[in-house]
Amino acid sequence: MTRRARLLAAAALAAAAVGAAGGASAASTVFWRVSTQEEFLRGTADNVSIDAGGRLLPGPNAEQVVEAGVPFLWSLVRAGDALWVGGGSPGALYRAAPGGDVATVLDGAAGDVQALAAGPGGEVFAATSPDGGVAAFDAGGGRREVFDPEEPYVWALAAAADGTLYAGTGNPGRIYRIPPGGPAALLYDTGAAHVRALAVDAAGRLVAGTGSPGRVLRIDDAGRAFVLVDTNHDEITSIRLAPDGAVLALAAGGAPAPVSAAPPAAAVSAAASAVAASTSVTVTASVSAAPAAVPAAGSAAPSSAAGGAVYRIAPDGLWDVVWQSTADTPYDAALDDAGRLIVGTGPDGKIFRVEGRPRTTVLLARAAARQVTRFAAAPGGQLHYATANPGRLHRLATNRAARGVYVSEAHDARTVATWGAIRWRADTPGDSSVRLQTRSGNTAVPGETWSEWSESYGDPSGTAIASPNARYLQWRALFAGDGDAPALFSVTAAYLPRNLAPEVTQVTVHPPGRVNLRAFPADPPIAGLDAERDPAAPRPAAGTAQAPSVGRQVYRKGLQSFGWEARDPNGDPLRFEIRYREETAAEWRVLKRDLTTRLFTWDTTSTPDGAYVVRVVASDAETNAPGRALTALRDTAPFDVDNTPPRIVVESETPAGNGRLVRLRVSDAQSTLARVEYTVDAETWQALYPADGIADEREERFDVTVTAAELERLVLRATDAMRNTATAGVR
Repeated sequence: MTRRARLLAAAALAAAAVGAAGGASAASTVFWRVSTQEEFLRGTADNVSIDAGGRLLPGPNAEQVVEAGVPFLWSLVRAGDALWVGGGSPGALYRAAPGGDVATVLDGAAGDVQALAAGPGGEVFAATSPDGGVAAFDAGGGRREVFDPEEPYVWALAAAADGTLYAGTGNPGRIYRIPPGGPAALLYDTGAAHVRALAVDAAGRLVAGTGSPGRVLRIDDAGRAFVLVDTNHDEITSIRLAPDGAVLALAAGGAPAPVSAAPPAAAVSAAASAVAASTSVTVTASVSAAPAAVPAAGSAAPSSAAGGAVYRIAPDGLWDVVWQSTADTPYDAALDDAGRLIVGTGPDGKIFRVEGRPRTTVLLARAAARQVTRFAAAPGGQLHYATANPGRLHRLATNRAARGVYVSEAHDARTVATWGAIRWRADTPGDSSVRLQTRSGNTAVPGETWSEWSESYGDPSGTAIASPNARYLQWRALFAGDGDAPALFSVTAAYLPRNLAPEVTQVTVHPPGRVNLRAFPADPPIAGLDAERDPAAPRPAAGTAQAPSVGRQVYRKGLQSFGWEARDPNGDPLRFEIRYREETAAEWRVLKRDLTTRLFTWDTTSTPDGAYVVRVVASDAETNAPGRALTALRDTAPFDVDNTPPRIVVESETPAGNGRLVRLRVSDAQSTLARVEYTVDAETWQALYPADGIADEREERFDVTVTAAELERLVLRATDAMRNTATAGVR
């Protein structure tokens, strides 16, 4: 049998035993399966889309238009047939003509070009920050100064149809109105730290988004403001207007957004629908955090938290959350020709598309940059987008890419593993193809110390992984197809982790006779006394040792309870063996085998008195092949077993004044004496103290003086440290 056949046979047997979903413990064959959108989003995609059904597909073509000489492009606007894009640092402004020619309009400015707006006369207004202002540029390269604010930042610009320009500032957050050819005047002081976004709706009203706090306001010509949404987020990064009059507000940082405005109490079904729709578009892939706004040198970004949401505010004022993420920060949004929402994010440069009812999310593309900062619509349904880190301008086409690459996350086997077979399900119509490769390593982050990518695997039904044994495994899928589009649905990799020894981390010897009743009626009623017949003892979870259900604590003479804690690094179920020996002996004897609980009660009445040591042995043999099973053990400190009462001897009885002096010798073969007492009326007991003043020996002498009449009724009682008791009379 070939190695590949052996691996496939082993995988098939393991799958029959534990299921292909990977429900086995880690000491058995494990199946790492990636098949859902949430799982695929943990990897990285280049020219590959991830739809809501968990399919990997070739994504849209992305063509680079401008390679800026600056690291950040923050602003993008279409003026006529040309695109204007600005950024920093240092401040720069570019004009891309329809034919592809790119002209540098501004270079080396002190502040970044943070905002652009296209005026009705063909001019483009550009705002620079910090310590900058607003200038107007024409297609011929002419420039005129428009506004020099007192505030250090101008974050946002918006131009009305009549040529009025609005400017939003930062620290403090104010909005200025600049009429054509006229001086700037304060329209509204928001009371926020920053005004981050501006837009003018079809009715000529100004819509503003603020930072610290993150609010969306509508402001009329008289400077009266109305808050449309007071979000839970730090700032509003962008505002876009939909053709139906709705406002799209992108919020970043802070707490997760509620799914909608609070509905009336009667609207229970509507609220449930809103929750379902929001859940379907929530993105929770774990990625590294990045500031919501990546500032240029010397500038201030209002938010420093990752994550955010897109709010849709209907014309009647009702709003809901149409997209949100705890990891990806939204910077800008656009609507494509089909009315679908496109969201550009950071810190991984992802572009999402939200579509359908209920809404679902597709990872449309991933830019070769950290942040997708701004969108601008292009004729024919194309979108242009600007990026930061690095600063580039791309065109997102409607046709799909002929080539694409998807790289999975690095999977942690938690110990060095032997790789088995990798298989995948794909649809490859026509001349299209999906090829898989793997690599492995022993560091959490793939790097130069990892193995090289393997040769492409050719059999989707199962091919032996060629990468060397290691702790981490990663695969990548290569998509190709000039005609029909291929699709990848799932990838499953099998592996066998190295078996690691279990651990018994703690053993507790409970006080003699202190035991717990079972929580439910049983025979015997003492928890742990016969754990394998305990109907209340649950099956332990993988890798743990569970105690049986226990009730109140009671005292039962002659019983000794032990408890222990144990774990298995592979997650294997454990079974236990209890052994014991006398303290001075070398041979261990088995007290109980095949326990699955972590509590055992020993009936010591059939054991000679003495000092003993108990050993707990844990084994993972249940789910490991012979020869691969491992054990661990832990011993208790020596403890006493003593079921014999003390001995009371009356040594003498002599006159003492008007009474009688009785001298006693009390001894115990195993334990020290806890107390000695006497009574002459069978009701009241009086403690006696040793003749030497301290009960620290196994044999002590005591004196008691009574009257001659009391002598006949004198009863003595001695109790040792193990609660064994003896009584005696003088006669």
